Amino acid sequence: MGCDGGTIPKRHELVKGPRKVEKVDKNAELVAQWYYCTLSQEKLSRPIVACELGRLYNKDAIIEFLLDKSSDKVLVEAASHIKSIKNVIELNLTDNPAWTGDKGNTKGDKYDDIQSARFICPIVGLEMNGRHRFCFLRNCGCVFSERALKEIKTDACHKCGIPFQDDDVIVLNGAKEDVEMLKKRMEERRLKSKLGKKSRKSKAAETIVKSVAIEDLPGPSQVNTEKETTNNNSGEKRTIAFCKEAAVGESAPSSSGKGSKNGPVPPKRSIAKSEEKSEAYKSIFTSHSSAKRSKEESSNWITHTAYYF
Repeated sequence: MGCDGGTIPKRHELVKGPRKVEKVDKNAELVAQWYYCTLSQEKLSRPIVACELGRLYNKDAIIEFLLDKSSDKVLVEAASHIKSIKNVIELNLTDNPAWTGDKGNTKGDKYDDIQSARFICPIVGLEMNGRHRFCFLRNCGCVFSERALKEIKTDACHKCGIPFQDDDVIVLNGAKEDVEMLKKRMEERRLKSKLGKKSRKSKAAETIVKSVAIEDLPGPSQVNTEKETTNNNSGEKRTIAFCKEAAVGESAPSSSGKGSKNGPVPPKRSIAKSEEKSEAYKSIFTSHSSAKRSKEESSNWITHTAYYF
């Protein structure tokens, strides 16, 4: 059972206290956030994208994650808010001319400098290694240091000139407070987009209903139109009613005046029998007696033309 040979146990060997909290190495945490993909844990390589919460990903890893429709798919907490490729923005990064990469340490006999970064701020020149706060613009994807945005205040991007607002600035790998604020903005933005889509659908439905209602209304061809004409000889006015339905194929209204769809039609009156018109006015029409020919005046050879009565 132990304690053989006169050994005396000490107190810390018999009484076990609470476990010490393991402290994460800050350098290792920074390297994991700024040099490796949050989803696949592989090294970041272009094209590099960022979500609305400020996390860095490889674009290939995001595409594979979205295309995986299997039931046993493991939903990673870091990518649970990404529903489509539109939820990520491709970053426009500036290369660091002093960065040599893995070429200088191929044999493993050199010190690997963690402070050197692959990308820098194009304005101030700070390296994007996690020691300084960096931001990107949601409209264009350009990356700058927070110091550059504070020192040079403007409403347009310093690199491409696209205008932006304060809500379009997203902090990369921010603290918990920054992530909570970005999450609220993301939810508000998505809610606005949903409401906008619903309003567009309702407007489209209203336009369709209005177009159908307009098609059901009677057109100008079905409505009687009246036109007043004047006669140069007598100076009298006549009202002529046009109706396309009667001209298209409906039976002509009878002279008895029974009526039609648009109302009762007055019986037709012959101009030759009217007593109000003068003989000179009646002689213009073919129904006048002076326009008719007798059998003696007409020849045996008859041509049916407009002048034959």
